[in-house]
Amino acid sequence: MARCQPWILFLCLQTCLVAAGRDTDPLIVNGTLGESATFPLNIQNSQQVKTIAWTSESSVAFITLEDSGKTTKVFVTHNKYKGRIKVINESYNLVISDLNMKDTGKYKADITTTDTNTITRSYYLHVYRRLGNPKITQSIMTSVNGTCNVTLICSVDKDEKNVTYRWSSATKEGNVLQIIQTPENEGLNYTCTAQNPVSNNSSSISSQQLCADTAKDFNTRPRTELGIGLLVTCLLVVLILLLAIGFYFHRRKLDVSSENTVYTHVKGSRDTKPVESRIYDEISHARESSLKKEPVQTIYSTVQSSDEIPLFCTFVSKIISHSLY
Repeated sequence: MARCQPWILFLCLQTCLVAAGRDTDPLIVNGTLGESATFPLNIQNSQQVKTIAWTSESSVAFITLEDSGKTTKVFVTHNKYKGRIKVINESYNLVISDLNMKDTGKYKADITTTDTNTITRSYYLHVYRRLGNPKITQSIMTSVNGTCNVTLICSVDKDEKNVTYRWSSATKEGNVLQIIQTPENEGLNYTCTAQNPVSNNSSSISSQQLCADTAKDFNTRPRTELGIGLLVTCLLVVLILLLAIGFYFHRRKLDVSSENTVYTHVKGSRDTKPVESRIYDEISHARESSLKKEPVQTIYSTVQSSDEIPLFCTFVSKIISHSLY
């Protein structure tokens, strides 16, 4: 007779344990942000319950039952749940209050009975926000021959999960609705309903309002384009005026600076070739205000040329410069 290998026995034992502890699909529990969620235990004979251990990513709470289930003691084992855990008498259902988004996840209850059997319940908690009124926006608007074509989009303020949309006049779900409005079907209202597992809300819009806005947009468009053209023309005229004024003051400045020049005229002649030579010395006044008050001064000096005339002209020029300052 063949002997069974020890590792085979260990593998079989581990498989049996995993199968015994495996639950069916976890029960979905939906909770609202800031409110409470209840985890039902559905215990048939509550008098046989001895302890209940609640766990998530870590230990949550430990519950003991005494006096045949009449006395319940709750020990919260994680600071995250302090002040937020309570147990409903008789059913022993767990209630977590003041929910936040971090509470989302798997939960498990290990129920120990008086005959030392263990019953396991598995849950998955989803936390959702309550939905506000959905927003209806117009994506495309056209108006041709009295027919108004509009595409409506329904949405909620935040990017929520598991949100479904339904239009009152549409047979299928979806947040987009295309409308072909004619004079025969005026006066209809279109209602969008947004829904998630914990709440729902609706908003409505009138087709007459949509088509009136479309016609108004087309009627005011030429006026808007004309206004933009006039604004651009006015800006160009102002720019040209500013350039002309700047050019005028620039020329005035050049004319004033040209008047602030004093010329020294020196005539020189040589014995061999008498020639008239002129020396100009430009003197700029330090203060502009004094130039406006004093007239332009021109000094002419006639000097006979000689061999030493370059030195003499330089000397005369310096004397004139110092006397004017």
